[in-house]
Amino acid sequence: MFLEKDFSQINELGIDLETVYQQINDFKVGFPFMQLQKAAILNDGVMQLTDEQLENFTVLYEKKVSKLVPLKFVPASGAATRMFKSLFTFLEEGKPDKSTDQFFDKLNDFAFADDLKKTLPENADNKTIVDFYLTQKGLDYGSLPKGLLSFHQYENESRTALEEHLVEGAKYANSDGKVRLHFTVSPEHLSRFLKLLNKVAPTYEEKFSVKFEISFSEQRRSTDTIAVNMDDTPFREKDGSMLFRPAGHGALLANLNDITADIIFIKNIDNVVPDRIKQPTIAYKKALAGVLLKFQDRIFDYQYQLKEWASEPLLMELNQFFEKELCVLPPLGFMGMNHNEKVIYYQKKLNRPLRVCGVVPNTGEPGGGPFWCKNADGSTSLQIVESAQVDMTDEAQKAIFNESTHFNPVDLICSMKDFRNKKFDLMAYRDLKTGFVTQKSKDGKDLKAQELPGLWNGSMANWNTVFVEVPLITFNPVKTVNDLLREEHQ
Repeated sequence: MFLEKDFSQINELGIDLETVYQQINDFKVGFPFMQLQKAAILNDGVMQLTDEQLENFTVLYEKKVSKLVPLKFVPASGAATRMFKSLFTFLEEGKPDKSTDQFFDKLNDFAFADDLKKTLPENADNKTIVDFYLTQKGLDYGSLPKGLLSFHQYENESRTALEEHLVEGAKYANSDGKVRLHFTVSPEHLSRFLKLLNKVAPTYEEKFSVKFEISFSEQRRSTDTIAVNMDDTPFREKDGSMLFRPAGHGALLANLNDITADIIFIKNIDNVVPDRIKQPTIAYKKALAGVLLKFQDRIFDYQYQLKEWASEPLLMELNQFFEKELCVLPPLGFMGMNHNEKVIYYQKKLNRPLRVCGVVPNTGEPGGGPFWCKNADGSTSLQIVESAQVDMTDEAQKAIFNESTHFNPVDLICSMKDFRNKKFDLMAYRDLKTGFVTQKSKDGKDLKAQELPGLWNGSMANWNTVFVEVPLITFNPVKTVNDLLREEHQ
């Protein structure tokens, strides 16, 4: 299967040979489907905060944050190409559609309109406008990541998505005047991110009386996965080398694992809004952080108690805590375990990274949602599950998936240290059997590609998880350029 030169290529990428063999085997046998037990709904897997709780959890976070190191982690490496699918088609084929018509009709309503006009020749027709918008002739938006695009217009300025994250960070990831942010970026775009930050960061530091500490990382080549032909043999480039492809957002687990902070906010680069409607987002970010700190305190307290002596009443209390609050059900046969076996079980379940996930009411958006799922060890716990992980040919599983009431907007608050203040190795808490196989093509040839367990589903499968409902106003992603015309982005 492998040639002598293949081993050199694998070694240069920093990939373990056994990992490549495992990936090829996963292509052959496929990944098992998730075993859904039921949808997580309000009061049965999803918390709903009252106004009083919202305030109390916010106050808890605000009281503690000065003694913590918070950080905001923003995946920002993806190109914005898919935002402009219709515009690219129009540029290449000259065929307008409803979305391109809307783009031209509302052109002056976009935050980038003035910058675009400065680049345009006189009497530019629609095709020229798109050409100067997407290519290096003008703004070159077609090759930029979302973080560098102008999203919102203000009275005297326009802001990029990256700038909106700076503003957000100053509002809720601020500890004694220090605001830490980390962006994952593609290497070809790093210099442009740095240039933008050097230009705008001093202005926001003065405006909010903060000091930004901003770091970047790139998706590692060592997380790339091998591509195969349809017969599961390595797919080869024209020069005979094997093709390795970026392995989706699950590859960013390695970047997250390198972060050192007490509390980490994770949010997608395109889910930002103008200042006039930021307040609900800020309020819920702080409240979710307060929820996390409350659960963390209780988990640490139980761990300290288990170090000394675990009484039967304590084990009964732990059983209630896991079933009713952490939503972890023990495996069959648990009640038949002896005292020491139960203690070991609880110690293991407590000693895990913790995440609080904001989920929004489901409005039909494609993507993952919260479910109770059966785990490999026989226990049941809360998971974020994508539709591709569910066997839709199984009517019972399909019915459970369709009963979902909430959607995953990628709104996570994470704690990655144990009760001794030691960092967890996040790689140890993945479910490696939750990857994806997709069909692609290259140079006119079909191939199969593989994505690693997703950052917020499979890569966090063995974390302790709490789901909290957050309002829809906190979820405003920009998937196409015309989404910027929605009221929330104007």
